[in-house]
Amino acid sequence: MIAPVRPTAKARYPLTPIETYMRWTREDGAPLDPWIRTHRRLGATVVSAAPASQTMTGTVAEWERWTGLAFPETGDYVIPEGLTLLHVDRESDEGVYREPNVWMRHC
Repeated sequence: MIAPVRPTAKARYPLTPIETYMRWTREDGAPLDPWIRTHRRLGATVVSAAPASQTMTGTVAEWERWTGLAFPETGDYVIPEGLTLLHVDRESDEGVYREPNVWMRHC
């Protein structure tokens, strides 16, 4: 079985690409991320990055309500518990968040 795993500590590093983050390890060689580490302990292996495992879109007003933040101009923003940046386009009145995950294979 191959499944996308949401790395639980990735929100601490929203500017780091998932391809880099998923390779980080602790001193003992185990994955830095606790959820990836848990899957590894259960025998899973990392297959590849899933840079846009989920895509969520909404109006600027919706994103402001959902996050409690203001998005005064077009650009990329760090959002609470976001694994990557939210892209806001004021002209099209749209925010797009593409959440990265890690594909892992369980045997």
